[in-house]
Amino acid sequence: MGKGEKSNGDLEAVGSKFPLSFWEVTAASTVLLGFVLGLLCVYLTLPASDYSFLKLPRSLEDLQTLRDHLESYTSDYTAQVLVGYCMVYIFMQTFMIPGTVFMSLLAGALFGVFKGVALVVFTATAGASSCFFLSKMIGRPILFSLWPDKLQFFQAQVAKRKERLLNYMLFLRLTPTLPNTFINFASPIVDVPYHTFFLATLIGIIPAAFVTVKAGLTLGELQSIGDLYDFQSIATLFLIGVVSVTPTLVGKS
Repeated sequence: MGKGEKSNGDLEAVGSKFPLSFWEVTAASTVLLGFVLGLLCVYLTLPASDYSFLKLPRSLEDLQTLRDHLESYTSDYTAQVLVGYCMVYIFMQTFMIPGTVFMSLLAGALFGVFKGVALVVFTATAGASSCFFLSKMIGRPILFSLWPDKLQFFQAQVAKRKERLLNYMLFLRLTPTLPNTFINFASPIVDVPYHTFFLATLIGIIPAAFVTVKAGLTLGELQSIGDLYDFQSIATLFLIGVVSVTPTLVGKS
């Protein structure tokens, strides 16, 4: 067994450590408090108004309402909207809260394609990195309790591809093989180096970010989230993913 590999028994022994220690709970609570205070500061710098529309979007209707209200604020309070957007997106990624696809659509609706893609790539990479380091502190027992089989599968795949791990991580980012939230939280537990995780995230999310942000320009025409990815878009992303993992497969032959 290689140096970085862990047996199923090792995973179970460490993963069964519950409840979290005082310091682990304190660290996670500190991160959460930091986000709350940051969002509060942004909120306090906005002009007095009715902000009942401010909530995490859970549907296209919620998103359209948020877009309609924020368009006027974006031109007059660009810095506050940008900082607030970044903090919300990174917060959602850090704590694995569903709905970042709506935030990506909102970036396109408010900032256009190029600025929107840059914003989404930045915030998604920062949020994934934040989740990575949070998991380093408290992730192992949580992962083993929630996804033991998936964690062992990921561990085995990473161990087999140590020499070309970047290609494999790019493949995961570009295809729906594993959920992105799981990849973010599990990567430090299965010994994916941060620099590999960072590069794969930064590069790998660009195609999907472009598709989603571009769709945000025609938000009113979307009937469902399923409309984002037609057959051509999915086939293109999958093809890019296969190309990225080919060197790994060739190296094993």
